[in-house]
Amino acid sequence: MPRSVNAVASRARRKKVLKATRGYFGRGSNVWTVAKNKYEKGLQYAYRDRKAKKREFRALWIQRINAGARMHGVSYSQLMGLLKKGEIELNRKVLADLAMNHPEAFKAVVERVK
Repeated sequence: MPRSVNAVASRARRKKVLKATRGYFGRGSNVWTVAKNKYEKGLQYAYRDRKAKKREFRALWIQRINAGARMHGVSYSQLMGLLKKGEIELNRKVLADLAMNHPEAFKAVVERVK
């Protein structure tokens, strides 16, 4: 009896990976072994960076809030302390948006907690 290899599934699996690696540099888009390695590495980076993205955005929001707060004579840490004490529950994402796009509203928040 001849050996069964299920070439249909194997080819489908390879086609899926080669389709995903379209546009990769050099042999990464058309040589199976190189493409497979690059594809797997890309999935690792995607997983890692989904976590890193959250940290990077939080850091960006903090920088924007700090810049906006210092224009009104208060530091970031002082502002966050005053917001807690004043029981104003605005998250950093919203505060950063106010500081960037609605400075008059951000000023009102700062003046309220001062």
